[in-house]
Amino acid sequence: MIAEKWCIFHVPNYIDPDAKSGSHVRPPKMIDAFKSIGYNVDIVMGYGSTRKKQIDRIKAEIKKGKKYDFVYSESSTMPTLLTEKKHLPLFPRLDFSFLTYCKRNNIRIGLFYRDIHWKFEDYKSKVSLPKRMVTIPFYKYDLKKYEKIVDVLYLPSGQMAPLLNKYKIKKVDLLPPGAVYNGDIVEQRNKYFKSRKEGPLNIFYVGGVSGIYDLTEVFNAVFHTNNAYLTVCARKEEWEKVKSKYTPFLNERVKIIHESGEHLKKYYMKSDLCCCYFPISKYMSFSMPIKLFEYLGFVTPVIATGGMEAGKFVQKWDNGFCIDYDDYSMIELLERINEDQDILLEKHKNSVTCLMKNTWEERALKVVKDLKGE
Repeated sequence: MIAEKWCIFHVPNYIDPDAKSGSHVRPPKMIDAFKSIGYNVDIVMGYGSTRKKQIDRIKAEIKKGKKYDFVYSESSTMPTLLTEKKHLPLFPRLDFSFLTYCKRNNIRIGLFYRDIHWKFEDYKSKVSLPKRMVTIPFYKYDLKKYEKIVDVLYLPSGQMAPLLNKYKIKKVDLLPPGAVYNGDIVEQRNKYFKSRKEGPLNIFYVGGVSGIYDLTEVFNAVFHTNNAYLTVCARKEEWEKVKSKYTPFLNERVKIIHESGEHLKKYYMKSDLCCCYFPISKYMSFSMPIKLFEYLGFVTPVIATGGMEAGKFVQKWDNGFCIDYDDYSMIELLERINEDQDILLEKHKNSVTCLMKNTWEERALKVVKDLKGE
């Protein structure tokens, strides 16, 4: 009889199942991935009162002799102690006390450190000084606790590691987002690209359209390329705020939609290219957008900015096009693809290879190998 395998999944905040940001998308994907590779998962997640009940139950199980292979935790975008609805430290010892308890019981701990946006100017411009005076010490407190508790600190990208040099983390490794493998989708997309005739290029983008996600050069390139069509899916409220900036580039070849979830599938299934093409910034230099891996799930070639973390990923796997961010590079790229559209099939095939090595299950298997030694 094969013994059951158990792990603990810990997130010190409430996860909204309807939210689209990476901080809410990633935890359920990782939970599903651990289950997919054969683990039973005891979950600590939610607001403080809920987590306390879950923690008490797990501690009782450990005292009874239940064996857990490891704890996998993911940080919040907020400091751990400020994740309640009103961001007050109502449960100041709950999470770190629990992780310390696990460590004392010889359960190894891996923690995904999601973001370090609080170190950048963009954070200062969005968060008032009084609030920063509260949050930043709490962010630093998290890292000091990680020094003592965490066996492996996972980061979304290697560019983030130097920002943590002052902290004595035992081991730092990479655990970027993963992609969902769907055999039917891969098969349909294979047929699409293999039977595709030369014609208009269909470009699809999902996500923000302001700030670090400025799409001006994408709109500009499509406007100046007669054989390119662009569909942008953005939140309606955000689009209404910034659409005047994009108005000069709007024509019959540009479509703006406000869809989500399964409604996006029909757009992905007829897309030739997807975009992670944004202005160069310090933040984007280490950010690994979760949308890049959503694109990968539909094995669609990606256009990404050279030098940025997403661009390095595309360059490594050759599953798209990594280009400079300027007034001409994307225009030149679209014209080059128009002249030799067979290259799309080549990039699609590379996307399939890339997908197989970058699923959520592959991320979960890495955690198991690191923390359990399998």
